[in-house]
Amino acid sequence: MSEHIAPLKGVRVLELGNYIAAPTAGRLLADFGAEVIKVERPGTGDELRNWRLKKGSVSMLYRTINRNKKSIVLDLRSDAGREAVLELAKHCDVLLENFRPGTMEKWGLGPEELSAVNPDLVITRISAFGQTGPLSERPGFAAVAEAFSGFRNLVGDPDRAPVRVGVSIGDSIAGLYAAFGAVMALYQREMARGEKASLGLDHRVIDVALHEAMFSMMESLLPDHGAYGETRTRTGGRMEGIAPSNAYVCADGASIVVAGNGDGIYRRYMEAIGRPELGADPRLQSNAQRWEAREMLDAAIGQWAASVDSSTVLAILDAAGVPAGPIYTAKDIANEPQYICRNMIQHLDVSTGEETLQGVGFPGIVPVMGGTSLPIRNLGPDLGEHTEQVLGGLLGMTDAQIAQASAGERNIA
Repeated sequence: MSEHIAPLKGVRVLELGNYIAAPTAGRLLADFGAEVIKVERPGTGDELRNWRLKKGSVSMLYRTINRNKKSIVLDLRSDAGREAVLELAKHCDVLLENFRPGTMEKWGLGPEELSAVNPDLVITRISAFGQTGPLSERPGFAAVAEAFSGFRNLVGDPDRAPVRVGVSIGDSIAGLYAAFGAVMALYQREMARGEKASLGLDHRVIDVALHEAMFSMMESLLPDHGAYGETRTRTGGRMEGIAPSNAYVCADGASIVVAGNGDGIYRRYMEAIGRPELGADPRLQSNAQRWEAREMLDAAIGQWAASVDSSTVLAILDAAGVPAGPIYTAKDIANEPQYICRNMIQHLDVSTGEETLQGVGFPGIVPVMGGTSLPIRNLGPDLGEHTEQVLGGLLGMTDAQIAQASAGERNIA
């Protein structure tokens, strides 16, 4: 990575996370130059290694979420493993964790213990319902948080049960907030240092709840209810109160998305589909009016789209200045010049744990700095790949001490 495009170079992060949320935060920090040391349990490691596993012993999901990190093995339920974490914390700027609230405290690794060994450490915690409140001790994955936030109630068609989007969006958004919170605390810490002051523990503990992360994405869901008594419902491919904006099937069977809901755009849109009278209709000049007429508008647009192949539809709409695009599959993305020219698809050799696959495409680093996506330095590491390097090199532990900390006798059931 170029020296001038590594804004987090010099920041060291200790990641105790499992699954997706905390590891996503770690990935974001690592992408921009932070040294992220991922702690995994003996034997199995992060359970993500086996999620969506197609071949071998390490999934592409793990390799993706944990790119640009180092992996070490520690048994956090042993005295030696916990002592190693405390020693590592002395040398780190940020600690990430997404255990059930109370787990870190049970292990003797709560914020007070961590802050005692490193009064500058930023402690970023992710959990289903946060570290406080009546539900704080309740376990929960992103699916539960998405439902609790009101998000799940808006996904799908109104005449069917709510559905889930195809990715762990609750975990990913929580990870974004966690990384953002960690960087804010680091910035505040540096500002305090400039004033020869220190940052109190309450400023250094970042508390991210999965359900709150999703709730923050709900726009005006709550105030619309409080102000107008409105309860939003599922609208399928539409967005509540915005029209015409939907997906349509073209003559060749391909689906496209068109967002023609701006007032000026709408009139051009209707001209493009051969329905200028709809564009000029005084009853359809505002978004609110068009929303009331959404069924009629979608029927007119759908009829036009169904008579033309998708490439022609997109060309016509592009020429008219109407925002539209294809609905892509992974195969489509892999061959899309827009992704390729910004280095947003990076080809790397990757091990499944049993064989090495050549030139597999992986998503690039967002946001772009320096004109194109920064290069991925390495994919998610093998289990414990850096244990000796980190524990021996950074902490000066002997082979025997490393062995004890990595798979020592457990002292907590």
